[in-house]
Amino acid sequence: MAVDLEKMRNIGISAHIDSGKTTLSERILFYCQKIHQIHEVKGKDGVGATMDSMELERERGITIASAATNVTWGDHTINIIDTPGHVDFTIEVERALRVLDGAILVLCSVGGVQSQSITVDRQLKRYKVPFVAFVNKCDRTGANPVRVRDQLVEKLGHNAVMMQMPIGLEDKFEGIIDLVRMRAWFYEGPAGEIRREADIPDEYLEEAERRHEELMDAASMFSDELAEAYLEGEAGEEMIHEAIRIGTLRRELVPVFIGSAYKNKGVQTLLDAVVNYLPNPNDVENEALDLDNNERPVKLPADPEAPTVALAFKLEEGQYGQLTYVRIYQGSIKKGMELYNVRSRKRFKVGRLIRMHADKMSDITEGFAGDIVAIFGIDCASGDTFCNPNLHYSMTSMYVPDPVISLAIAAKDKQSEDNIGKAINRFTKEDPTFKSYVDDESNQTIIQGMGELHLDVYLERMRREYRAEVETGMPQVAYREAISARAEFDYTHKKQTGGSGQFARVAGYIEPAEDEQYEFIDQIKGGVIPQEYIPACDKGFRASLKEGRLIGFPIIGVRAVINDGSTHPVDSSDMAFQQAAIGAFKQSYDKAKPKILEPIMKVEVEGPTEFQGNIFASINQRRGMIVSSSEDGKAMRVEAEVPLSEMFGYSTVLRSLTQGKAEYTMEFLKYAKVPQSISEELIKEHKAKREKAHQK
Repeated sequence: MAVDLEKMRNIGISAHIDSGKTTLSERILFYCQKIHQIHEVKGKDGVGATMDSMELERERGITIASAATNVTWGDHTINIIDTPGHVDFTIEVERALRVLDGAILVLCSVGGVQSQSITVDRQLKRYKVPFVAFVNKCDRTGANPVRVRDQLVEKLGHNAVMMQMPIGLEDKFEGIIDLVRMRAWFYEGPAGEIRREADIPDEYLEEAERRHEELMDAASMFSDELAEAYLEGEAGEEMIHEAIRIGTLRRELVPVFIGSAYKNKGVQTLLDAVVNYLPNPNDVENEALDLDNNERPVKLPADPEAPTVALAFKLEEGQYGQLTYVRIYQGSIKKGMELYNVRSRKRFKVGRLIRMHADKMSDITEGFAGDIVAIFGIDCASGDTFCNPNLHYSMTSMYVPDPVISLAIAAKDKQSEDNIGKAINRFTKEDPTFKSYVDDESNQTIIQGMGELHLDVYLERMRREYRAEVETGMPQVAYREAISARAEFDYTHKKQTGGSGQFARVAGYIEPAEDEQYEFIDQIKGGVIPQEYIPACDKGFRASLKEGRLIGFPIIGVRAVINDGSTHPVDSSDMAFQQAAIGAFKQSYDKAKPKILEPIMKVEVEGPTEFQGNIFASINQRRGMIVSSSEDGKAMRVEAEVPLSEMFGYSTVLRSLTQGKAEYTMEFLKYAKVPQSISEELIKEHKAKREKAHQK
């Protein structure tokens, strides 16, 4: 039976770390009667939150992998994905937002818009996802939801509008005033499951009327009908909801809701908002690329009768084999039907089809357009498109950031070695930001990821899930090399041996390019190099960028221009021109004043004001540059730019400096030139490493 798409929502819950996403998910499951008892994230009952199903997540009290579930609120079906807040697991948020139609951005009423909120906002923008904001933790000391609304406007540039106001704050937070209906809600019962509606208390009436007017002004921008009705004093509730919905779907309005998930207040009204304002699958325009037609974009209607198009957005290795999460964009997926994997060009039969609830599952016979389901036992990669065998469509892939940190690992014994191999195969398949390779020079296995915590979690999972005893080396920073001046080249590649030889000459120059990108420019006139050899020159330059000559890291920000050359009627070939380009690059690289670049991280530290001096000093000692600092009562926040190489072990240092009261987040910002002394040290290290490998 096809689901009524008007009554379906696909939403994600995302936010800065520790804003209460998982706690909110837990309450949603409880009020939608999916679970019968609430468990806390760092629960004393030893159970842990339902959506944090991994043992590691429960121990650390953080979300590592996004979890999917399906609930019913009233007569609406809602697919929910709870995503991690740590920037190290940003790919989990990225892929969830790629397939969702709407989102809830959770903000802490004390912390407000924090660094990871800004990252999540960028991701919401990238995939054009409409969202509502939920200001959580209104029961905490220092809670101020109005300030958070102002930050949404100032820091993120959203047209944020208060939909509710609190009755009391901090430890006196009693209930919520609904500014659309102009009624008050009080939450009663052991878990706030009983909502009592009442008149607005007198002392709040004046402020509520003022905020109601602000709300009406904002909403009437999206509906002339509402504007007229409001002037005549006849604005109905439905009319207001409709106008707010239009503004939200266009991403021109952000409705702001408030509450305290931990104290069970405001969650039901948030669910009403999801149903009222967030898009159903019909409201969202999805496109695929027609591979038979020069990748022409094709609109995908959420029509269950159309030929199937679906996207595999997340893989998980379960106890019964690989589990693939799939968002169906068009058509339907039935048990036993045949589908085509566009990337691997293989057909496969759908075996077991299930609906997920955190780590539990229920079998279903079919899923329809707009739905999120999971399939067992198919071989595919994250980001694959599944189609009806007669279609040749591909969904656009998601943005995958490059790893910034790497670590050498070694097995303690033979059995561990086999198990590490299995673990790495599984993790690289599941997580596109986790990469692994064997270093040619040292023959070590290197793993790469988004941060210390990211790699830490995978090492711990190797130990637990694969019983692999792992030894680790020092973390290695992903340095880059770049050139800082223009340098000419004129290089002839000649090889005369028995039979046909190789001949190619290329001339031109290399120079620094903007945006750390590589650019190739062909300025050949008069056909001195035939057109068919130009791509080979480009290929040669690209190959040269893989490993710099200073410390062996990739080279970025190079523009290669060829403007002259010559060929031989017999001995010129693609291979010869590729080799000539490699030789030309080597010839000009040292003259182009190469420099070493290091990743600079955007670091945000939050903690009590009394430790401000210690925090500033710890950043300065790490070659950090403080960008801004703000104080808010007893709490302070510092934003700084610090080289990644100086940030290893910072969490331990910060804890001891602030009695464990401060926390920090960091994400990659840019590449910048390494100071001379460090540059010399790195070059020396690289030489020693090469000599050692050579002696072996």
